Formats: sequence, C-alpha cells, structure tokens
Amino acid sequence: MDPERAVPERSGTAQQAGSAAPSSRPDDVSTSPSPSPSGGGDGPHTTAAYAAARRHRWLLGPALLLLAIVVVRAFLVTPFGIPSESMQDTLLIGDRILVSRTTTPADLQRGDIIVFDASQAFHLRVPERGLVQTLVEAVESLAGKGQPTDYVKRIIGLPGDRVRCCATDGRLEVNGVAVSEPYVAPGQKPSALAFDVRVPADRFWVMGDNRGSSSDSRAHLGDPGGGMVPGDDIIGKVWVRYWPLGRLGSVDQGQIASVPRNGE
Repeated sequence: MDPERAVPERSGTAQQAGSAAPSSRPDDVSTSPSPSPSGGGDGPHTTAAYAAARRHRWLLGPALLLLAIVVVRAFLVTPFGIPSESMQDTLLIGDRILVSRTTTPADLQRGDIIVFDASQAFHLRVPERGLVQTLVEAVESLAGKGQPTDYVKRIIGLPGDRVRCCATDGRLEVNGVAVSEPYVAPGQKPSALAFDVRVPADRFWVMGDNRGSSSDSRAHLGDPGGGMVPGDDIIGKVWVRYWPLGRLGSVDQGQIASVPRNGE
C-alpha cells in the first residue's frame, strides 16, 4: 500500500474482525488505486535532488562567466604580458596587452606587432607538462601569462618579400626600398647583423624594436626554415595595452609604407 495515499473508507455497517463485508452486487469490484511502483513523483529522492540543486545554483553564475571568458579568449581577444625588453620602447616589461585573434595572416601588414608560437620557427624545446601543470597554466593564461614559447615581435617581411640589411644609408631594405623605422629603440642600429633573405610563401620575417636585445628571425637564419614564422603559428595582432593605466590605449603599429610587394 502506498504510504502517501489515504485508504478510502467503505460505506455500510462495520464488520466484525476477520469477516468480509458482503458485496451488494455480484460484479462489484474494489476501485482502490493500485500502488505506484515508483513511490509517486514527490518521493524523498526527488525532494533531495531538488534541494541539492537549490544549494548549488550559485555556481551557475561563475560557471557561465568562466565559459564566456574561455570563448572570448579562444576566438576574439587574448591577454598577454610582456616579459622582456625586446620590444622597447614600444612595449615595456610588465605591460599587459590584448591580442586580436580575428586578424588572419592574409590581413597582416608590414609593421604590425604580433604574438606567435615560436616553438617551430625558432626550434624551441617545448617542456612536457602533466595534467596539474596544464590546469595551472590554463588558469594563469586567463590573467595574461602566456607560454614560454609565445613571442611578441614586429612584422618586417611579408610572404614573398626580400629583406636585406643594409642599404647604403644603413637602413633596412625591403624589396629594394630603404625603409624608415621610427619605432626602433633610440641609439639602436636597424641591425648589427648583415642578412639578405627571401621570405617563403605563408611565412613572415619578424624583428624586435630593441634590435640589440631581441632574439628574432635574425638569430635563427641557420636553422631549418631560416627563422621565418609560419602563418598558422601566429596567435594574433596586438590590439591595445590595458596596463599600466598610465599607458592605456592602442599600440602604435608603425606601418612600413611605400614598399611594393616583391615583383611589383
């Protein structure tokens, strides 16, 4: 008998213990409802589950916020911190930047500042990480800490370009045109190392603004790939600096103008 249901009373004269009440009609049958196999929809298990859901519903807000951050970081913008002096004076140690992930390699121009995974282009050793370390790094990345193989540099040569150092006046030469570089750190030469390279298809020649303290494409000329960055390894284009607040704003890309594409 279902404990949640009341037993319907039978009309008529009370019967003696152990005797059954005679039916008034031969075909009269009991209409008492059969007990529910599941114990009813409002049983103790359902009530406990509902109470547990109410206790943990406060987690919904933080979970949705975390999901939104992950989606934005993966597809729109990603925060990064500047760990070295290689991009001085454009970007200083401790600067925090946002990188747009919506810019494709085909949209990049000479002078754009990019963040890229240098493990392939610069043949960097990628350390093995366990599950715990991976989770820790994932949390740290939300605050702008990138991987050790994430580099920030400026694009000097596009796919197909010929980049040479140096022209007769000491400037870099791109496709036969000597270019002005106002972003180069004061007192720095365009390059102390002479080079003459042709950038392959879907690769980019990159250099730091602090030319004397930058490990960039020049440092890997003898490696397979010649220090050129594959387009698929580019994480995004630097968009804005959000820290420190005194330097809040867009980052000057310093476009290299008046240079034709190779062969034009």
